[in-house]
Parts: sequence; C-alpha cells; structure tokens
Amino acid sequence: MQAWYLIYSKPRQERLALENLARQGYEAYVPMMRNRRRRTGRRITVVEPMFPRYLFVHLNDQTDDWGPIRSTIGVVRLVRFGSSPAIVPDDLVQTLRTQQDESGLQVLPEREYHAGERVRISGGLMAGYEAIFQARSGKERVLLLLDIAGKAAKVQVDADDIEPASSRRRVEAMAHSIEGEPLGSDECAVPRLSSLLLPP
Repeated sequence: MQAWYLIYSKPRQERLALENLARQGYEAYVPMMRNRRRRTGRRITVVEPMFPRYLFVHLNDQTDDWGPIRSTIGVVRLVRFGSSPAIVPDDLVQTLRTQQDESGLQVLPEREYHAGERVRISGGLMAGYEAIFQARSGKERVLLLLDIAGKAAKVQVDADDIEPASSRRRVEAMAHSIEGEPLGSDECAVPRLSSLLLPP
C-alpha cells in the first residue's frame, strides 16, 4: 500500500535530507513557511520548515526498498509507533500542498486577538509577562494592559512578540515525545504533528 510516512531529521538538515532522498528516487516533502524572528534586536523574516526536524516520504510497503532511508545524509530515522512506521494521512499532505503560495510556502492565517483576551509577551524587555490585549496600534504594534506593582499600565509591543497566554502552558503540558525525541517549542504556531498521525 502506498502511504506517507514520517522521517525525523538531524537538526536544521530537513532540506539536506530532502535532497538526498530525492537523489535516491524517493518522493519526499517538507512544508516550508515564513516566520518572523528576532535577530540582534530587530525582526527579520526567515523561511523555515513548518514542522522542524520532520519531513514526509511517500512509500509503498510492498515494493519500495526502505533500507537506504536510515543511512541517508540528514536523516536520523523513520518515526515509529512501537514497531510500526507512523503513517501520515494522505489528506493532510494534500491540504498542506494546496495551501502553498506560488513560491511553495505555506500561507498561514494571521492570529487575530480580541480586546480583553489574555496574552503572554514572548519577546523584548517584558518577555514572560502576561497582559490583557487592548487593540492594534499600527500594522506591527499592539497596545496591552499590563499589571505593574498592582497598577494597570498601558504598554506597546511588537505584534510578533505576543502569543495566547494558554499556548505555552498547553505546549508544556503536551511536551511528550515521539520515540523519546522532544517536539520543539517552535511548534506552538502550528498543529502538533504527533496529533495528526494515524495509529498503526
């Protein structure tokens, strides 16, 4: 049966693994997306894998030779549930491919916050504090209400420096692993890959 399976790669070697798998004749796929990162005090846009360290490979369990995969440069191993390889639903891969833009990058909806919503400041001088979202104060800034020494103070921060207050707690609570490898904290912004896999 032909199906999509999950490969775990070496750190920051998803593209290298993809190239080497393709060179051996395997059909593989790494969904990529734009992400905003803070570097040396300023925000830059980077292109990176949607699911860090994971890529999909299309294999036939009857006719394909799976042996060379584990020795492919950039690959750590096939992800397994016990002794069975983890199967990725076909419609997930199809959905990811159809929501790419013309440059092959995932188009993710921008997170909208509502007045009164509790958020966590994830970057800048006030990183780690929780606040109440008030409004957008421009294209890239937001206005928050922050409790400082028992008094409410209005502060402005970069829109990229906030996240839902519950997201980090949820990620920490769900910080289990696939085969003992912790899933990265970068996955806060995307669906958890482990919840999308089909059981064997």
